[in-house]
Amino acid sequence: SIIKKQRQELQLLIAELKERDRELNDMVAVHQRHIQAWEGDRHKILTLAERCSLLTSELNEKNAIIKSLTKRLKFLESQKNDSQATLENTQQRFKELTQKVTDSSVHCQALEEKNQDLHCSVLELSVKTGQLQAREQELLTMLRLKDNALIETTDHINEFTCKLKKLESALRAVKSEDFCLNREQKELKLTLRELMLQTNKLKDVLSEKMEENSKQHEEILHLKHENGCLKSELALAVEKAERKDELYQFAKSKQARIEKELSSLRQVYVKQQSDLQFLHGNSENPQASRQ
Repeated sequence: SIIKKQRQELQLLIAELKERDRELNDMVAVHQRHIQAWEGDRHKILTLAERCSLLTSELNEKNAIIKSLTKRLKFLESQKNDSQATLENTQQRFKELTQKVTDSSVHCQALEEKNQDLHCSVLELSVKTGQLQAREQELLTMLRLKDNALIETTDHINEFTCKLKKLESALRAVKSEDFCLNREQKELKLTLRELMLQTNKLKDVLSEKMEENSKQHEEILHLKHENGCLKSELALAVEKAERKDELYQFAKSKQARIEKELSSLRQVYVKQQSDLQFLHGNSENPQASRQ
């Protein structure tokens, strides 16, 4: 359930980043159109400034032209106010873009830290998997040794049962032959009792070995199941790390595009400042512009 939640969160983050990417692309297109319009207005303003300088040189000769030039000067002042308004708008957008760049850099740092944590967890899981595999090999060797011991005990039990059968047959032969061999019969009975005790002990040992063997077999199955779970968890962690890397690369490309747009806006701002200074100088000092 945690992995599904994390996958859903990652999918939501990817969708949000794609939506923001589309918004930034739309904003870039709008800015490009504004820049093209501004370039056209700039060329118009420069041509009008040249015409104004020519008309101011002929000020003393043509009074009628002075009126038309004053009208054009008012028109240029209105355009100057419009350009100042657009300049303020571009400055406000520049501030917003700088804020977005700082937010994206903070998000990239957080993604890098998460990537480092995931890398450490992957290394720990790999070490744990190696330890579990070594433990599984040890248990398999112990199980083989227990199986060999169990086979040896069964061989001993078979030997003792054969001896017991032989002794029982000998006892019958002794009873049928002579009643005088009571002492030998007692000895044989004692040996029989000892053999029976040994067989009972061996049976108890065999049952204990069987129980221990079943426990070790259950433990091996549990370790195999745990190893499979760890392998699946390792695969999920690797997949999550790859997705984090993909998001990090996506954020880097986005930051590079924003920086490119900021540099273009800076160039536009510098051009506007130079044009405004030129127009301001022409409007204040017509004599210098005439020279």
